[in-house]
Amino acid sequence: MRMLVRIMVLIGFIGVTLTGCSSAETDVRVGAERASEYLPLLSGKRVALVVNQTSRVGEQHLVDYLLEQDVEVVKVLAPEHGFRGDAGAGETINDALDPRTGLPILSIYGKTKKPSAEMLADVDTIIFDIQDVGARFYTYISTMHYVMEAAAEQGIAMLVLDRPNPNGAYVDGPVLDPAFQSFVGMHEIPLLHGMTVGELAQMIKGEDWINAADDLELIVVPVADYERTQPYVLPVAPSPNLPNAQAIQLYPSLCLFEATAVSIGRGTDFPFQVMGHDEVHLGEFKFSPRSMPNSAPSPKLEGQTVYGKDLRESDLHGLDLGLFIAAYQKFDAAGVTFFTAPDFMDKLSGTDTLRKAIIAGQSEAEIRDSWQADLAAFKKRRQPYLLYP
Repeated sequence: MRMLVRIMVLIGFIGVTLTGCSSAETDVRVGAERASEYLPLLSGKRVALVVNQTSRVGEQHLVDYLLEQDVEVVKVLAPEHGFRGDAGAGETINDALDPRTGLPILSIYGKTKKPSAEMLADVDTIIFDIQDVGARFYTYISTMHYVMEAAAEQGIAMLVLDRPNPNGAYVDGPVLDPAFQSFVGMHEIPLLHGMTVGELAQMIKGEDWINAADDLELIVVPVADYERTQPYVLPVAPSPNLPNAQAIQLYPSLCLFEATAVSIGRGTDFPFQVMGHDEVHLGEFKFSPRSMPNSAPSPKLEGQTVYGKDLRESDLHGLDLGLFIAAYQKFDAAGVTFFTAPDFMDKLSGTDTLRKAIIAGQSEAEIRDSWQADLAAFKKRRQPYLLYP
């Protein structure tokens, strides 16, 4: 076990960008594209990769790129949605062989969320390179937590290749109460935390949120020429139900509906871009969820005509509670159960106070006011771990 404690952050990289520029107009280079910073660290190492379809070096998958560079990649550890990103939310990911490379693919979503000592017995370095979307309940950061802990316990170096946060401009929502910790919320951070995975990795280690944190050799390769508030359009969809920039923008506001009777468009061509219900009409827009094997095998309200709102042209951003509170009030007036999974709602929220405040009739402004002290404390707490202006 390595007892030397160090976090290596490869910096001296941040250039000036113009506020409001899109990613296409800037020279942002993600960590995976900064090969000169990390390839020397992999010489003579047996490497495991925690990657999915977003793990790209230009147009090439990171796995293929590293193999071309004669890096000894020994296995892939697959998160939720799988190595190729074609499994629906919550679907079991099975062990397999990658037909292209012959590499073993071992699942770390399902029964085994934390890599076992046996899985890592032939590994010297783990690389984590997955695109996140900046919401606490997006489970890739929970996977990263368990991989970091396993690496620390087994004396294995952890290399995080950082990527921009497309919702990085926002720090909002309730800070997680540890009593409601789950795989959809593991850390004492807000629902929208405004950090990249590299910054979060540093915070997870620095705040001792994993076992043996002091033993972990953590190396973060930052994004070059990046500012956290600049717009960033992802080149690859991060998961099957977030197919475009609009869905990613709406995700923080719509995901809470997953714990309710309301459909957010799983099983349609526009998931996380609509919302509605079959009995309680939430708008004039009509849609009908259907089974879609690679994204929504059994969607909520499957086969029903749903009435609600089309948000594909909406400028809703950050965390907006207006739609959620209005929907609750319509359900309450109709005498129809809104919170069909209250325990899940509390896990998504990281607290039971949000659900209880909505039921009690508090306004959005009152609810937001209740978060402010915790948000200010979080911003101060995260400051030592930030990499970008």
